[in-house]
Amino acid sequence: MRERTGVREQTVTVPTSADMHRLGVRLAGLLSPGDLLVLSGDLGAGKTTLTQGIGEGLKVRGPITSPTFVIARVHPSLAGGPPLVHVDAYRLGGFAELDDLDLDASVAESVTVVEWGEGLAEGLADERLEMIISRGDGTDETREVRIVGVGHRWSDLERDL
Repeated sequence: MRERTGVREQTVTVPTSADMHRLGVRLAGLLSPGDLLVLSGDLGAGKTTLTQGIGEGLKVRGPITSPTFVIARVHPSLAGGPPLVHVDAYRLGGFAELDDLDLDASVAESVTVVEWGEGLAEGLADERLEMIISRGDGTDETREVRIVGVGHRWSDLERDL
């Protein structure tokens, strides 16, 4: 665990896609309305698999699929919790296009996950989780997930995970 001012960081090794899904379920137990997760990583790194786990943990209506062509989907809660707003920023040309989605109107009452959001979505919330997913050099499914908690909200990140 490393710490910078207002930032907490840790890395988790995820051996399989099932483990990535379970990490998402575990994260969902920590999430509250207003939380923003910014996911980055290469194509096929596991961003959508992680989001599927988050959706399962939040008990939202699914299925959770990559919203590449629709840009954003809202998955209402089936259990009285916050909805999941799932955004794919891959096709967006910049912050102006992200701003056009009007996500700031729903961020406060939703859990918002932005795939491909690095460099675009950080302005949606002062406090957020940034998750950078990297593949290993081998032929297996192992991923390294660097989790960066920005802001006081994530001051207990190491203990919580």
